[in-house]
Amino acid sequence: MSALIIRKATAMNRLLPLLASAAALLLTAAAQAAAPGITGPTFALTAQPAYITQPDGQAVYSWGYGCTTAPASTRFVPATTTAPFCNTMQVPGPTLVVTEGQTVSVTLTDGLPGSAGNTSILFPGFNVTTTGGVAGLLTQEAAPGNPVTYTFTASSPGTRAYYSGTQGDLQVEMGLYGAIIVLPNGAPTNGSCPTHNLAAGLNTAGTALVSGGESNFRLSPTGAAYHLTQSCYDREYLFQFSEMDPNIHVQALAQVTACLAPGAPAGCHLNVPTEPYHPAYFMINGRSMPDDMDSNYAAQYPHQPYNGNPHMHPGELVLLRIIGQGRWQHPFHEHGNHVRILARDGNLIVSSTSATQLAGPLLFTTTTTPGLAMDGIFYWTGRGLNWDAYGHHPGSADPLATLPCTPDANGYNTGNLTAVNYYEWCQDHNKPLQAAPFGDVAGGGPATLPDATLFTNGAWYGGSPYLGPDATQRATGATGTTPPSGTIANSPTGEAGFAFMWHSHNEREITTNNIFPGGMLMMMLVDSREFVIDESN
Repeated sequence: MSALIIRKATAMNRLLPLLASAAALLLTAAAQAAAPGITGPTFALTAQPAYITQPDGQAVYSWGYGCTTAPASTRFVPATTTAPFCNTMQVPGPTLVVTEGQTVSVTLTDGLPGSAGNTSILFPGFNVTTTGGVAGLLTQEAAPGNPVTYTFTASSPGTRAYYSGTQGDLQVEMGLYGAIIVLPNGAPTNGSCPTHNLAAGLNTAGTALVSGGESNFRLSPTGAAYHLTQSCYDREYLFQFSEMDPNIHVQALAQVTACLAPGAPAGCHLNVPTEPYHPAYFMINGRSMPDDMDSNYAAQYPHQPYNGNPHMHPGELVLLRIIGQGRWQHPFHEHGNHVRILARDGNLIVSSTSATQLAGPLLFTTTTTPGLAMDGIFYWTGRGLNWDAYGHHPGSADPLATLPCTPDANGYNTGNLTAVNYYEWCQDHNKPLQAAPFGDVAGGGPATLPDATLFTNGAWYGGSPYLGPDATQRATGATGTTPPSGTIANSPTGEAGFAFMWHSHNEREITTNNIFPGGMLMMMLVDSREFVIDESN
């Protein structure tokens, strides 16, 4: 495994300079993602046109759901220090966060151009009743001046998609889609989540922090995604994958403009061909790389409020809420580990012999079938590296370099929540990455590092093969072969974790309008516990 990691690291080093300028912005802002949205159970949405931006400078005419009026600040979740917003149009639409058992009401007003016709929302997985609007093919639709209200019971926890049920080949392509998250209405039935829950030391209430300043940004008050302890998690992220064919959007705008022109025939309606389909933009939460790594609610994206930039500490359980929007499958690969799937479309995958035994697969790529939502758990501990990722050095005068590693029953250091090396894989404790500078593998380590002057110094490179702001100093001293952490991109007290690229395994989908890098690409940053991950942007 370590050889594979080193080979991938070498390949990534060729990419890093291309990412440097975008990454420098991210590292300066320390932007995270969490799973932002608005709480219910009553929502007033509208469908309207606006322009969304792409990294190549294009502003693409689109349609999207938004809030009819700005919600009260108390309805935005999780807590954020960045002023959240819900404009009258955004892509994806507002993430609707409700609790199991609630009666949910969504009123939709049609604000699209008259030539676009009616619009609607489908809520797959729920029994929906409607009032108002006009009859449509798949559901009751909102017409100009005639809103429709959808009512349903949030019958079970989980992540699901919502999207237009009217001329879906055009309206979903134009941006009419979003997510709904249903939180469990009680604690797990087979126990409770650990009281610390976050490896960083949060208690269940999210108040007493032992490692300095982090807050609880989980949506679930119990710390579990479902009614099982096997779904307990420490932090969560929502990713909606979609693609966009700009030619369709150009034609839609041209026809809308023509229908508004003097002399246009009465009852002028759009007739936009949606085949052949040639998407040029591939998006995570409505943004393409590097825009997806800017903060949530960034002012430069008034109609694309959600980012895609996960962070974690070693040993944490990260809940990934993943939805395939659009019409293509997207084979998304989370480097660093497989993802254990908990559920699909809110349906837990359990053993046929036990309702508490999860049976979801381990996925190398979370392939997102259009309309399908899945919940999964990702974690990273450093196990299998065959070297000490924390840079311990028995002969060092630095007390952090001589921390003990006492294995629990599973081999991890979990006895001290406040330790920098909490959740270290003890079998690799004190193992050097390389015993001597420029040594061979046989010289004492599983890998040989290149000369530091030749090693890539892009902004994503923390300057160290170890976790933590001063881990290189602890491991090798001031004369080590790689620069001390933080000397390249960050201050010595700043972020210096491991960056794992998360990206589509369809090579075209990591481009923006055929230019690499771009598209469905982001970074999972595994940060030492010395670094406080602030999900509030």
